[in-house]
Amino acid sequence: MAYESYKTVEDSRTEWMKCIQYEDINGNDRLFGGRLMSWMDEVAGIAATRHCGSFVTTAAVDNLQFKAGCFLNDIVVIRAKLTHVGRTSMEVRVDVYIEDRESGMRKVINRAYFTEVQVDAVGKPVPLRYGLTLENEAEKAEWEGAKKRLEVRRQRRVEGF
Repeated sequence: MAYESYKTVEDSRTEWMKCIQYEDINGNDRLFGGRLMSWMDEVAGIAATRHCGSFVTTAAVDNLQFKAGCFLNDIVVIRAKLTHVGRTSMEVRVDVYIEDRESGMRKVINRAYFTEVQVDAVGKPVPLRYGLTLENEAEKAEWEGAKKRLEVRRQRRVEGF
C-alpha cells in the first residue's frame, strides 16, 4: 500500500478517565455494560481519528471481554492504541482498567479490538493517508494478531455470520 507517510502507535494513543456515578450503574449496582461499551467505542474512534486525521466509523468489535465488575466511585481508565492499518480501516485495541485511588495501580476489567474505517462526508470508505510504524516486538505481535482477527472476520462473512 502506498501511504503518504507513517505515524507511530504512540502518535494516536488515547487515554480517557471517569469516576463512576449513579447514572452509570445498572440494577445490580455495577457499571452498566452498554455504557462501558459506548465509552470504549468513543475512545477507539478518537484514537483512529488521531491517526487518520479524518472521520471514522466503527465497522466491527472483536474479543469484547468483561473480566471484572466496576462499581460506584471507581475510577475507570480507558486506553486505546492502533494495532493495524489497512487500506481504509484501522484496528484499535481498547483496554479498560480500574485505578486504585491510593496506589494508582490499575487492574484490567475489559478489553476489545475495534475496527474503525475512515469515511468521507457521506460515509463512504476512503483510503488512509498514514501507515503505521511498528517500533518494538509488542507492536509487531499486535500487528500479527490483527491480521489473524481480520482473516477470522472475513471467513465468518463468507460463512454468513
